[in-house]
Amino acid sequence: MGNGTHENEYGFQTRAVHTGNDVDGETGAIKRPITMANSYELPYDPTDVNWSSAAGNLYTRNGGSNQKYLQEKLASLEGGEDCIVLASGVAALSGLFFALLESGDHVIFSSVTYIAVYRLLNELFNNKFQVETTIVDTSDLDAVRRAIRPNTKLIHIETPGNPTLTISDIKAIADIAHKNGALLSVDNTFASPFNQRPIELGADFTIESLTKYINGHGDAMGGAIIGKTEYLDVIRAQSQINLGATISPFNAWLIMRGSVTLPLRMRQHNENAMRVARWLQDLPCVSFVAYPGLESHQGHEIATRQMAPGFGGVLSFGLKSDHDTNNRFVSSLNVITSAVSLGHDESLIVFLGENDERQYLYPKEFHNGFFRMSVGIEDVEDIIEDLSQALKKVGLL
Repeated sequence: MGNGTHENEYGFQTRAVHTGNDVDGETGAIKRPITMANSYELPYDPTDVNWSSAAGNLYTRNGGSNQKYLQEKLASLEGGEDCIVLASGVAALSGLFFALLESGDHVIFSSVTYIAVYRLLNELFNNKFQVETTIVDTSDLDAVRRAIRPNTKLIHIETPGNPTLTISDIKAIADIAHKNGALLSVDNTFASPFNQRPIELGADFTIESLTKYINGHGDAMGGAIIGKTEYLDVIRAQSQINLGATISPFNAWLIMRGSVTLPLRMRQHNENAMRVARWLQDLPCVSFVAYPGLESHQGHEIATRQMAPGFGGVLSFGLKSDHDTNNRFVSSLNVITSAVSLGHDESLIVFLGENDERQYLYPKEFHNGFFRMSVGIEDVEDIIEDLSQALKKVGLL
């Protein structure tokens, strides 16, 4: 299954194991080796070589072997025509925006997004390149329609949104975008392609932070854009080759290795997060729980429709406590680690305080400080017991 085809007649888990892998022609190894070279042998007559081309192996900034194997796998898992893998999730986001947008274009983007998207679209592209941007609650389809302008080039959404778990209707927003001559990009990091495939729902681009679930082990960084080749070739030329946001061969190899177990890990993340969310929502000391798998979640119906077979491993919640108690609670945890990022094998938690500059964009229940928790694949009983003992230690349970 390493011959360049997506082999979509096979199931998701089979493709996670096999696509992009093949027997090494030189050694007979049944796993692709790490090719740590930064340069490749030139043809007999190199005078006609396009030094800015991504075709063939030339120079690792133009694209390397391990990157290409991983791109083949991800295009298959996401249900897309093509894929480009870059150095980080933010490299993928900024690479997409840089290659697609020009001065005078207009972008609509979700009010709840990764902080780098807020920086790029609310500040940098605005101020440096005169790209017009509008922040919209994209869970409100009428608000999306009202924000459309004649020069709207792109709608960018994140669903579930970071950190409030807001759900946006991918298919409906794709229809709105396309009826108005715009493109739709979807940050799918919180869901992963196991739970949600935006391309299959009508999106033009899917963006993944490979650092998170697809790698799954908290030890490598990468990002991916999935979409049509006609667009991705432009992104390769502009954002990879000429800006240099290239993934290292070692990180590409690590992510390739981690992606094999994505289906197995996601089943456990989904199951554990649902158990933890249900346990938390029954506690008197908990002020709210945001998790799209809960029937009480505002976006539950849409999430049930577009996220299958599960709702991911991230949830947010608040405690009926003060700032210092929130910090003491986190410091009392033993199994769960206080750290940013998500999608690792281990459970992670971060306390987000009352002074976040984007607080005004969040639902009211988030305004007093809250916790974003990435539920890992440990025994769920141990995760719940860890939360319980920490709550008892600070007098909340």
